Amino acid sequence: MPKMKTHRAAAKRFKKTGSGKIKRSKAYANHMFSSKTPKRKRNLRKPGLVSDVEQKRIAKLIPYK
Repeated sequence: MPKMKTHRAAAKRFKKTGSGKIKRSKAYANHMFSSKTPKRKRNLRKPGLVSDVEQKRIAKLIPYK
C-alpha cells in the first residue's frame, strides 16, 4: 500500500504529545491586545488540547507526526 500524504496545513498547526494526544494553539491570540486583560493574554500563550471529538479526524491528517 502506498504511503499516506500528510496534510501540510494541519502539520503546521498541530503536534502530538508523548501520550498521543494532539496539541493545538489557542485562538484569539493574534491582534487587538489592548482590550484583553494581562491574565487572558498570558493564558493564550499556553497550548491547548484538541477535543476528543476532533482527535480522530485530525489524527488522520497527520499520520506520521
